[in-house]
Amino acid sequence: MKILWLCNIMLPVIAERLGMPVSNKEGWLSGLSARLCGKKKKEVELGVCFPVTGKPIQGRAADIVYYGFPEDTLHPERYDRTVEAYFKKILEDFCPDIVHCFGTEYPHTLAMVRAFDRPSRTLIGIQGLCFVYADAYMADLPMYIQKRTLLRDFLKKDNLRQQQEKYRKRGIYEKEAIERTAHVTGRTDWDKMWTREVNPRAAYHFMNETLRELFYGPVWQLRSCERYSIFISQGNYPIKGLHYMLQALPGVLQRYPQAHVYVAGDQITRFSTLPEKIKISNYGKYLLELIHKKHLQQAVTFMGKLDAQQMLRRFLKSHVFVSPSSIENSPNSVGEAMLLGMPVVSSDVGGVHNMLVRGKEGFLYAAPDTAALTEHICHIFDERYTEETVRMGCAARAHALRTHDPEANCARLMEIYHAIYLCV
Repeated sequence: MKILWLCNIMLPVIAERLGMPVSNKEGWLSGLSARLCGKKKKEVELGVCFPVTGKPIQGRAADIVYYGFPEDTLHPERYDRTVEAYFKKILEDFCPDIVHCFGTEYPHTLAMVRAFDRPSRTLIGIQGLCFVYADAYMADLPMYIQKRTLLRDFLKKDNLRQQQEKYRKRGIYEKEAIERTAHVTGRTDWDKMWTREVNPRAAYHFMNETLRELFYGPVWQLRSCERYSIFISQGNYPIKGLHYMLQALPGVLQRYPQAHVYVAGDQITRFSTLPEKIKISNYGKYLLELIHKKHLQQAVTFMGKLDAQQMLRRFLKSHVFVSPSSIENSPNSVGEAMLLGMPVVSSDVGGVHNMLVRGKEGFLYAAPDTAALTEHICHIFDERYTEETVRMGCAARAHALRTHDPEANCARLMEIYHAIYLCV
């Protein structure tokens, strides 16, 4: 059975073969591809295609046939019909039995669906959904912030409302891709509801995700962590809700003055040099204003981009992981924190409640209730509830080990492939 994957990034094994930088995104694809290629009797011949900058590339790495197709990934709201032409050449060369698209967020998914034009042999894996995320994009930001346009936003035509509109445009391509397929995979009642609304005829195949391999071994220990530290895995744009955490933080500091928030990802609040002042985005400026207004300068550290090993160390070193997003499907960061058995506080949005049992494995709160966010963090910090916190972390780890079991998830994917292959 020949399976062609459409991915948003170059797999690390391919990047290493080509001597190119390795992406930290979607790291779980590496483990899944290795398991598929390692199947006995070679049930699967795997091809992978992914966007690249510049000329198209083709080759083989670790039993994977790979194709890099040119795409303007900086403007995912634009549909480029030339991508369809590249896909037709790839499809003609590889001749797949099934095409599996990982995610709908980029227009290349629609381009592949159109180029392949075999709905019964097309499988789309739901990650996020832009057409839903668009409505939650502003995440309760003050109206003056929503309307404000800084120099960087003006020059790039990328203020908050334009960013929201770009999500809406991506959502149009996304809906058409889902409408044109006969099979989708999902893992939450949230993604099932939305895909059913777009295409009630498509077969919905439940399949959990496998996470990055590094996170399956270590176990979080209270005695080894930096007490009263809070970790947020990213805060680059409003949906991720970093501003909610900053609004909640003064209440935490009032009771635990030594509390500290660590944020991974792009350092969007840089504002020291003239170039940084010119390049700062509206949302980055708003975060910076919140930090100064609430006197949080000594309580927040932006760590920059971290690789998988650095992320793991920061998880293990933190007292609590917080996911304050305004919308999510099933965030891998919550799954990774659960795998480590650490305390988790998350907004109860999208499909998060399918991952974590409220009050037994962590804390969920109704966004944008920052008072509840404050209380849950302080509850975890309170030494009177240490045993409860550790017990919840153990329960979360046990749940996550079942949900993100690599072998079970690979076996489930093979079941889905066989069902699609045999149903025609």
